[in-house]
Amino acid sequence: MKFLTFKGGVHPPEFKEPTAHLPIEKATEPKIVVIPLQQHIGAPCEAIVKVGDHVTVGQKIGEAKGFVSANVHSSVSGEVKGIEQKPAAGGGDVLSVIIESDGHNEVDPSIAPKGSIDNLSAAEIMEIIKEAGIVGMGGATFPTHVKLSPPPEKKIDTIILNGAECEPYLTADHRLMLESPEDVVYGLRAMMKAVGVDKAFIGIENNKPDALEVMKKAAADYANIEVVGLYTKYPQGAEKQLIWACTQREVPSGGLPMEVGVIVNNVGTAAQIAKTIKTGMPLIERITTVSGKGIKDPKNLLIKIGVPIKDVIEQCGGYNEEPSKIIMGGPMMGLAQYNDEVTITKGSSGLLIFTDGEAKLPDEMPCIRCGKCVEICPAYLQPLHISNFARKDMMEHAEKYRALDCIECGSCSFICPSKIPLLHAIRLSKRFIVAKKRKQGK
Repeated sequence: MKFLTFKGGVHPPEFKEPTAHLPIEKATEPKIVVIPLQQHIGAPCEAIVKVGDHVTVGQKIGEAKGFVSANVHSSVSGEVKGIEQKPAAGGGDVLSVIIESDGHNEVDPSIAPKGSIDNLSAAEIMEIIKEAGIVGMGGATFPTHVKLSPPPEKKIDTIILNGAECEPYLTADHRLMLESPEDVVYGLRAMMKAVGVDKAFIGIENNKPDALEVMKKAAADYANIEVVGLYTKYPQGAEKQLIWACTQREVPSGGLPMEVGVIVNNVGTAAQIAKTIKTGMPLIERITTVSGKGIKDPKNLLIKIGVPIKDVIEQCGGYNEEPSKIIMGGPMMGLAQYNDEVTITKGSSGLLIFTDGEAKLPDEMPCIRCGKCVEICPAYLQPLHISNFARKDMMEHAEKYRALDCIECGSCSFICPSKIPLLHAIRLSKRFIVAKKRKQGK
């Protein structure tokens, strides 16, 4: 079998062994959930419940007030105890709905199967996805109904599902494909009908031969769905790199996948679409890999949205020792947390507990001009120059060197023999450039 890939990238240690063989477990029922009203890229939701209200599982508690936004639903039944600012996984605070579970898991009366793909129109599928608050579950959390609604002039002919799961430690998507392959294919077919495309790929790295085999069998009856093997390399699952590997189409600088007729989604997103169509249940839970040397009992858990990560850690046996770092997501692109009070959200693909040996950053040394960061950059950038310009507050020069094209994969920082934190400065330049453009109304 030929394995597809892209130019550049790195090969970090995988560290997937602790959880790759572990079936998905249903997490214990929470006593309290803290559900943020913004768990997605775009505008926050507006709370449509009030303190003292009784809510049910699947009930909408936050309503999207903009096109680029996503509804939020209750993951438990119980009483709303508060609506207040709480620590957010992305930093800062976010308005959140605090619900005390009554332990009954009473399902909202509105939850019912939506029919079948064959009987649903494209518009009906899109409305189901929108109402269910489904977002990109690989971690990006872009509202799925928005991604599936390109402008009329952008003709989409291909959908790609990302099953690469190229981040170290994470195995949630791997287990999903092994345990629910039919849901992945069903959700993909629903997306294809919603957008009106006849061709789709499911890309899976070759370090998951069992998932490749299982997904090929699940898609065998659909000639227009091709399961392709990808060479194991990071960031193989990044949109532009995945598009190139599967179709040999290059997304232009500053452009989006729709510019080359492609939409990319995660396998987890597809499976959630299938679940919502089949049962009517919106996005109220997700699979999260809990791993790292700092956790006693690594697991792949199906966790309800809003569960504090300290409760998840307790279910996994607690800490082996005082953690050096807690990361939401993967080690390359995830976000370090300053405490364990933040909660599981729609984008929580991983929860990593690191010890000093795993998390300690080496001391930075002078650049030796080896060019490795340029050689491996999957976006064809010159990371050292952009980083240097950012450090010297020369943001206009960083912009000229296409800082905004950086996909923030961190490959440059990983490969640098001098251990220069290149990505940190590049991120800073991107934030500055974007803020400047917004101020100018561009």
